[in-house]
Amino acid sequence: MKNSIVFTLLVALALPAAAITGREVAENMQDRDTGDTTHALVNMRLVDDGGDTSDRVIEQYGREDSQGLTQNVIIFHQPASVADTRFLTRENEGRDDDQWIYLPGLQRVRRIGGNEGDSSFMGTDFTYDDLQTRDIDEYQYELLRDEEYEGRPVHVVETTPNDPDTSQYSRLVQWVDRERWLPLKIEFYDKDGELLKVNSVSRVERVQGYWTVINNTMENVQTGHRTELAIQRFQYDENLPNSLFTTNFLETGRAR
Repeated sequence: MKNSIVFTLLVALALPAAAITGREVAENMQDRDTGDTTHALVNMRLVDDGGDTSDRVIEQYGREDSQGLTQNVIIFHQPASVADTRFLTRENEGRDDDQWIYLPGLQRVRRIGGNEGDSSFMGTDFTYDDLQTRDIDEYQYELLRDEEYEGRPVHVVETTPNDPDTSQYSRLVQWVDRERWLPLKIEFYDKDGELLKVNSVSRVERVQGYWTVINNTMENVQTGHRTELAIQRFQYDENLPNSLFTTNFLETGRAR
């Protein structure tokens, strides 16, 4: 009986774990618990190819509405040149997100057009499309391999759009933490298949029980420009007013 048990254990240890598909990795990322609402104060640093820097302070609010659709507001506080710029993204069912921006110099709210999706957001290395939500069914996923990245076990997954005309990228490669279901590194490839940008996470912490990215950098490897983000304060599950996620708030800066 002893030999039988030992043999059974050895066989079990020798067998590989049940394989996971690229699609299942994407589903686990999507299903990761992120709370009902988010509220963050973030330091942003823009660094050009010569090493010159420009610092900004932004505030972010996010939530899901009663239909489970995502809404996000970004407010620029510093420096004075961009202060009071406000940006709103609202997810829609079955079509692209709506996006609006309020520029204090113009004193009006402007809708971001679909042809502006690949444009830089406020001089950063993020585009307007990068700030949109994406339907998981719009992409194909392939598990390339499992490995370690920065001491963490990860799944490496390639993501390609079903319709190439709907994406500014030909493909993405993501290094996804197998425990926390966060992408620790993302490579973005342009329409010609060349590496364009790399998003790297350098610090992750638990905040109120939720795994949260604290520091990350988006670098455009073709221009040498990068955007560094460092969260100074993060709060989950606040009671945020509905009026915060409206174009009226963008224009007035007041949420009732």
